[in-house]
Amino acid sequence: MVLFLLIAIAFVVLLYRNYRGSNVSKYITDQVQVIYDKFAPYSYKVVREKTKQLGQEYTARQYLIQVLILGGFAGIVTYMYFYNLIVSIIYVVIAICFVPYLSFLRCKRVYSEFIFEQIQVYTTNTIMEFATTQSFVKSLEGVRDSGILEDPVLADVNHMIDIAYDEGSIDGALKFFSDKYPFYIVKNMHQLFLQITKEGARDTGESLENMQLDIDTLVESVYRDRMDRANFHKKFLQYGVMLFLLVMLIQYMLGTESYIELIKAFYVQLILHGIIIFNSYFLLKGEKYYNENVGVE
Repeated sequence: MVLFLLIAIAFVVLLYRNYRGSNVSKYITDQVQVIYDKFAPYSYKVVREKTKQLGQEYTARQYLIQVLILGGFAGIVTYMYFYNLIVSIIYVVIAICFVPYLSFLRCKRVYSEFIFEQIQVYTTNTIMEFATTQSFVKSLEGVRDSGILEDPVLADVNHMIDIAYDEGSIDGALKFFSDKYPFYIVKNMHQLFLQITKEGARDTGESLENMQLDIDTLVESVYRDRMDRANFHKKFLQYGVMLFLLVMLIQYMLGTESYIELIKAFYVQLILHGIIIFNSYFLLKGEKYYNENVGVE
């Protein structure tokens, strides 16, 4: 561990000597940013750009802190498992490599929450507009011109309007939007509008009011689920960290010297690697569950 710290200090000193006139941490984060932008998948770039627009993107300093926390935790835990500096460095590098994936999951969650809020605005205001205009296309135009929607939902609403005018009916427009945003409230609202349009219902006020109540109830349950997920996420991370520390508890019970003798056996090291891999997979699956499908019923 001492050797590892000396190598890290030497690396920082070399950077400082080469970039004395600039901020060393800024240089490191800028280089990491360049690598992310070059190799990040298109879907990551899209959700990350929207996260930036919403003002919820991590700063370079926050990403650096995340790297230090993950790398430091991996280094300490694996060194206490194996008492082998090389093995610890390998695990540190692997842990840091997962930072872009965790960033992608977080950006997907932010993007998914944003989309659901936009869908809530779309359905609520379309129903309100329809109650006045009694025309689905005119309702869409009213929602579009109100300035309450943002891209990509705004662009898709514009495309719906174009489809409706080109085809002379709303069937294709509704199918396009329902396929792209397969939310329960979207499908139900579109089905109601199809029924009203094709059957020519005379009194639509009660049906629209009931649909609005359904949307309000569903939105309330989604936001309640979001808070429950956040509370569960904190407890889940605490539990995951404790899983890594169980081996240290065994080491404490056996004594350091006895433990070092024990891990010299090849099968014991395999078991320890298996524990680390299993616990890491468990944590990643939990992160994936927490950050994906937010707002999807």
